[in-house]
Amino acid sequence: MAEDPNKRTYLSLIEASDSFPYDATSAGKYYQLLLPNDDQPHGYLLPEIVHKMPWTPDFHVNHNQPRSVTVIDSSGGQDTPGSINAAFQKLVDICVDQNLFHILDGKHSEPFSIVSAKYPVHLERFSAALFGITCRGSYIIAYTKAADGTMKLWIPRRAAHLYTGAGMLDGTVAGGIKAGHSPLETVIHEADEEASLPEDLVRERVRSVGVITYIGVTGSDFPGEKGLVVPLINYMHDLELPADVVPKPNDDEVEQFYCMTVAEVQRALLNGEFKADSAVALVGFFIRHGVITADNERDFIEINMRLHRRLPFRLP
Repeated sequence: MAEDPNKRTYLSLIEASDSFPYDATSAGKYYQLLLPNDDQPHGYLLPEIVHKMPWTPDFHVNHNQPRSVTVIDSSGGQDTPGSINAAFQKLVDICVDQNLFHILDGKHSEPFSIVSAKYPVHLERFSAALFGITCRGSYIIAYTKAADGTMKLWIPRRAAHLYTGAGMLDGTVAGGIKAGHSPLETVIHEADEEASLPEDLVRERVRSVGVITYIGVTGSDFPGEKGLVVPLINYMHDLELPADVVPKPNDDEVEQFYCMTVAEVQRALLNGEFKADSAVALVGFFIRHGVITADNERDFIEINMRLHRRLPFRLP
């Protein structure tokens, strides 16, 4: 059942994405992902995922508290990153070939860095949530301003065939950060691919405006496995476009773009029309631009705190 729009608030939009309990003892129900020569965890795995996973000899599973899954360095220290990458790839290959997990969608995907690791290691993007590792994304919220200062935002509608958020409204441009890529490189590529925005224009005008961090848990509206832990770091960018520049879809992920007033975007947010993580990004945008303030939002302090959650794993 959809959330009652009369009860939806900006804080509830944040809570929908930052849904992992703040009680530290809650982490005890999960298995910690451990890497060689490192005593810090790098992810949280659900017990049901651990029991279903076709573990190879490259992994050691400890079922005693504190429960853990440890990657074995088969190189004996000669090439630790290479052995870890190979171990994850072999395991994910089996999962895809046997179609074991809905979230993998029977497909391979680009590499995502395990950014909390002390050395460069990665696994496939679609499998990241199975292991509960920290994921990184990069966003652009694009807007224009009229001569009188009136702001309008460029808002896309996601294509109906997408795995998550199908048919919903979204941030102007967004993408997961592939291993070896930077947040800026990511949004420049995505701006061309999703919105037909030329690289020169984006490089000249885009502004880095910080990060948003939170920890999600996949819920009833997620098409794949439920209860997966998804720590997120989203790098935020603002892009003021000239009035004569109109974003246009350049791939099959965006259905169309709308030029929406601030009030229209606010109504759509509180009506639940935005993909969850994009709703969070837009709340942050409205705070930066003085639309949401301490004077007009009773939950202003908590919203700001929830936009910048301390993550339980080492930061990149």
